[in-house]
Amino acid sequence: IERMREERRRKNDEYQFETYHADVLRGGEVCLGEWSVYQTDTFMGEDVIKGRNEAAMGVPRLLQWDKVLKVVSCGNKIEVDNPMEKDDQEWMRVDGERIVHEERLATLDDFPSLMTRSDDEEVEELVWEEEEALHVKKTYWPREMSSLDFRGAGGSMCVGKAYTICNTVPLVMKEGYENNVLERHEGPFSEMRAELGLQSDSMRFRVKLDYALLDEDEESAVATAPPPLHLRTLTICREALDGYWPNPADNEGTNYDDDDDDAKSTDSFVRRKNQKTITETLFGPPGAPGGLYDPPPVGNEERATENYMLLDFEGGATLLLPHRLDQNTDDDSQGWVTSLDWTPGKVRYQVDRKVQAGRKLKGLKTLELSEVQGEDADTWRPKDGGTNMRQ
Repeated sequence: IERMREERRRKNDEYQFETYHADVLRGGEVCLGEWSVYQTDTFMGEDVIKGRNEAAMGVPRLLQWDKVLKVVSCGNKIEVDNPMEKDDQEWMRVDGERIVHEERLATLDDFPSLMTRSDDEEVEELVWEEEEALHVKKTYWPREMSSLDFRGAGGSMCVGKAYTICNTVPLVMKEGYENNVLERHEGPFSEMRAELGLQSDSMRFRVKLDYALLDEDEESAVATAPPPLHLRTLTICREALDGYWPNPADNEGTNYDDDDDDAKSTDSFVRRKNQKTITETLFGPPGAPGGLYDPPPVGNEERATENYMLLDFEGGATLLLPHRLDQNTDDDSQGWVTSLDWTPGKVRYQVDRKVQAGRKLKGLKTLELSEVQGEDADTWRPKDGGTNMRQ
């Protein structure tokens, strides 16, 4: 019986691995996007924290970076040595494959409008700060992602138009850690980075959450009583999936004569029939209509106040997330949930990333996706006070 169960698990691993590569990474196609980075004041010292509202001293303030990052993203398969032979009964092709990701700051070569300009026009070079480059280099996935990483313990999964991935740094590095899948997913952790995303045919909206120990906690941390993880940065990624940038200003060349008060526009070859829809969907008014479509259970009021934030973002998106993750709890106690509500067109989506507690907080309990016609959302809005989906 156990052998049959393991075979089913391996087939699901293969399905998740292939679905993530084909649907989320779109077989290796390049994705162009704008990243808005928010940094919490939690890691800025006591003097900054004292400036918080007295009624919410336990809730971090989010400080948005001045510059919006232009980022090029993609992911591809690579082949690795497969210890199994093809005639082995348990052989699967994906055992010899891995997914590798690449995210980098854009260069001038990544802007189509600049490529249509004449050679005698001088274009200002893109300049990125070291902090911005380091931020984009942070990985939210294993270095080489295998099909086994899509089991619940790895924190990665796909469902419908939604997906999530996760990467962690252990509090105590054990020998052979990188090669042991089970140990790699077991806490406690000194850092945890998770990504949650929704996509339509032409757009993607994803959230990157970067958690870490406080500096003073890391110096005295022990595995037997691990300190909590705190939200360090939150990144909102607004992306187009058609090979062009989501912001029309990055796709259409406009020339301005400094000596002439009248700005003259020069049409480029880049044209998009759905540009208005993309602009409204990614950069429209903040917040999902009426808030989260189906608020998930987060525990009692005290737990919700001390650990969670509810935020609205441009593009009609609402995000519920924990800003503090306790690791020193029983593994069977209440876990954590991150919810993203977004409407890319006629259908409204809400995805809930529900993870376990304690040392197993990297492990997924479920990845739940709700879909409803946007105009009918209020009619069908659940009134159960927040419950978990039936399994």
